[in-house]
Amino acid sequence: MTGEAVSDNTQAVLIAYGSNLSSGTETASQAFDRLVKTLRMRGLFINKISRLWQSQAWPNAQDPAYVNAILSVKTRLQPTELLKLLHDVECEFGRVRGLKKNAPRVIDLDLIAYERVILDGADGIIVPHPRAADRGFVMGPLTDILPGWVHPLSGRTATELFAAVTVARDAHPLAG
Repeated sequence: MTGEAVSDNTQAVLIAYGSNLSSGTETASQAFDRLVKTLRMRGLFINKISRLWQSQAWPNAQDPAYVNAILSVKTRLQPTELLKLLHDVECEFGRVRGLKKNAPRVIDLDLIAYERVILDGADGIIVPHPRAADRGFVMGPLTDILPGWVHPLSGRTATELFAAVTVARDAHPLAG
């Protein structure tokens, strides 16, 4: 899918979406479509959207399976502002933070990369996302839209990283 035209003062960003709990009567596809519309209304310029992928829950395989996707967007927001926006959207969609780490959730939005910027957490944010390169549910969808994307730290492409993931090796595109 293609987004709107964007001015030169924007930054290229990768955002990961995940969900393994239903939000009412919406299907995973409907919930994701609603998220895309919400992000556009919040001023993000969406360039590319991966297919929806599915993978077994991690670390507890007994939890419901996850549905994931990657969005390539342009924004004028700085990393901390963007992360706040993503947390606000999660809250609007019913996410409750502060529960057990890796607990099932209605929505999870992660900032995977912000241009080629490297932030070490001093401002409360780490980019690129410290565990994304190891996760099939991130690298798989990323190969859908940007197979040649190069990780700012490792120098490896999304395709190379997907071939070497150690978590969620079962990640695969959803049918339909």
